[in-house]
Amino acid sequence: MSIIQFLRILWARRLIIVAATISCFLGALVVIQLVPPRYEANSRILLNLLRPDPVTGQVIANAAARGYIATQRSLIRDYSVAGQVVDELGWLSDPNLIAQYQSRPATDTRDFRRWVAQRIIDGTSVKVVEGSNILEITFRGPSPRDAQIIADALRKAYIDASLAFRREDAARTAEWYDEQSDKAREALTKAEAEKTAFEKETGIVLQADNTDVDSARLAALAGQSAIPPIVTVAPPSSAASMQLAQLDTMIAQASQTLGPNHPELQQMRSQRASVAALAAQEQAAARAQAGAAAASAGAMDRAMAAQRARVIAQRDKVERLSQLQAEVDILRDQFNKTTARAAALRQEAAIAETGLTPLGAAVMPQSPVFPNKPLIIFGSVGLGGAMGLLVALLVELFGRRVRGVEDLQGLGAPVLTVIAPPASRRSFFRLPGPSRLRLAPPDASRSAA
Repeated sequence: MSIIQFLRILWARRLIIVAATISCFLGALVVIQLVPPRYEANSRILLNLLRPDPVTGQVIANAAARGYIATQRSLIRDYSVAGQVVDELGWLSDPNLIAQYQSRPATDTRDFRRWVAQRIIDGTSVKVVEGSNILEITFRGPSPRDAQIIADALRKAYIDASLAFRREDAARTAEWYDEQSDKAREALTKAEAEKTAFEKETGIVLQADNTDVDSARLAALAGQSAIPPIVTVAPPSSAASMQLAQLDTMIAQASQTLGPNHPELQQMRSQRASVAALAAQEQAAARAQAGAAAASAGAMDRAMAAQRARVIAQRDKVERLSQLQAEVDILRDQFNKTTARAAALRQEAAIAETGLTPLGAAVMPQSPVFPNKPLIIFGSVGLGGAMGLLVALLVELFGRRVRGVEDLQGLGAPVLTVIAPPASRRSFFRLPGPSRLRLAPPDASRSAA
């Protein structure tokens, strides 16, 4: 089919196309007049994802931010938030809503509060402002005032619900930690009593470094034995010994020249006697000191051996006491941690911070967002034209007519001539009909040949 044939069909069926277009246009006007307008109001709230929590100090990681935002969007459209809005607006006592609820289908088994809350949920949409942490709550209502009030009520109910959920969750978790703390306290008390009874039974006491007294004493003795004893022995060349040697030499020399009863010789011999007594005293003191040191070293060795034997003899008891002490330490650490966690959760349950910051109040809309009159009107014109065109082509398909020479080309019949219509009826789209086309007889071509 050529473009000329297509245009001829459209012109021939123009009434159908025009009728369809006008019908859709009139229908659009009726819809605009009958459909109640809907108004949208927006209320925004800032999610403080980058600010640390004032109690826990935690910050939501970037990887978890998307899931957190999706959860908040679902929470805003949840029954727990919409139900609070219903209660705040007092819709449960609205006679119009009660009448509509009573005329609902019999298959609808929802209670009145949930039925009304669902109307709010259906008109609510939540989106994230691109490139930010701002949630935009949008409500579509029948009037500008209702849209504004409900949008702000949704934001307030969402903040209250978030705070309530956080407090309830913290309080519930704190109760669980309190129970665990009580159990840890009982276990710790029992373990300490068992450890104390074992200490009384064995007489072994562990020090702060988890070592018993006997082991600490053995370590001290070992440290003392590692220090070499200081032994003071008079050297052989002491002052008295040197002086005694000098006097012997002088006496030997004087004996060769002086007589045995010479006063000088007698004096030197008397001096030698006193010096010899002093040297003997020094040697006796040195020997006594050496003996005392040897005796002390022997006593130290014997004490270490006895202490080592005692430690070895009670090794199993010390090990058992160490195990009891380790169990006590573990239970005490568990008790301290559970108690601290319960205290932190109780503090969180009393917090008034939600990490949500409302950004101004919703603005009352000035014009409805539905119905969109320009879109409906131009859309109806386009839809009517398309439907008219489709119907015209279908009618032409089931009722074909010859509208020009081009329609006969596929039949194989030669055309002798085309009689033009009068000038008053001549048109680009109107060409002679079949009555004005002369066809050659079937054997005309053979006779011409």
